[in-house]
Amino acid sequence: MNYWNADLYKDQHAFVFEQGNSLIEWLQPQPGSAILDLGCGTGELTAKLAETGAEVIGLDASESMIASARKHFPDIHFEIADGTNFQLPSLFDGIFSNATLHWILEPEKVIERMYAHLKPGGRLAFEMGGKGNVNSILRELEYVMQEKGYTYEPLWFFPSPAEYCTLLEKAGFTIERVHFYDRPTKLHDPQNGISTWLEMFGDHFFSAVPEQVKKEILQKVQQELGPALTREGNLYADYVRLRVAAVKK
Repeated sequence: MNYWNADLYKDQHAFVFEQGNSLIEWLQPQPGSAILDLGCGTGELTAKLAETGAEVIGLDASESMIASARKHFPDIHFEIADGTNFQLPSLFDGIFSNATLHWILEPEKVIERMYAHLKPGGRLAFEMGGKGNVNSILRELEYVMQEKGYTYEPLWFFPSPAEYCTLLEKAGFTIERVHFYDRPTKLHDPQNGISTWLEMFGDHFFSAVPEQVKKEILQKVQQELGPALTREGNLYADYVRLRVAAVKK
C-alpha cells in the first residue's frame, strides 16, 4: 500500500479512524499492557489506544502513512511492515486492527502472524469490510470499466462472519463476540465523493488505464451511481462491516 495518499486520507476519509473509536472497547486495553495496532494508518487510533495507558506499537505497510503517523504522534513507536510476514521481538497482550484485514488477500498468513505475536490469553479485536461491502460501487465500476474495454480486478477480501471466524478458529483463536452490520458511510463531498473514494482506496484498479480514461471512468461511475446513494443531500457509501473479538487460549 505504498501508493496511498496520506493527506487525502486524513482530509476526506477521516471516517475510517473516527468510526473505529468504539472498537477500542472491544479490545479492553489495560494500563501498562502491550498493544499492537496492525494497519495503523496515520496513527489516530494508535494514539487513542495510548491514551488508555497501554504501551502501543503501530504497524503499517505504507511508508506515507507511517511518515504521517510519526510526524503527528512522535511519542509513539511506529514500524513499516507487511501484515503477512511481520516479525516483532516481543509478544503482545492485545492486537487491534481497524479497516485493514480486508486488504490482505492471504488471510491465513496474517492470522498466523497475529496468533504468533499474542501472549497466551491475549486478545484480538478487529473490524474489516464484510461480505457485500461497497457492492454497488464495485458493480458500477466493473460495468463502466468493461464499457471502456478494461478488466476489473478484485482488490479486497470481504468475507462472511463464518468464513473469517472459521479461519481464526483453525489458527487456535476462540471467538468471543461477532458483529456483522450495514454501516452506510457519509462521504465528504456530495458531488464527487464516489470518484474521490475510488481514487483513495481503489487507485490500483487503474494501474493500466490512461489518466484521461481513468477520469472518464470515475466521472461516469459518480454520475450513474451518485443519485442512488444520496439521501437528504448527503452521499453515502454502502459499507458492510465485520467486527470480531477473539482470544488466544
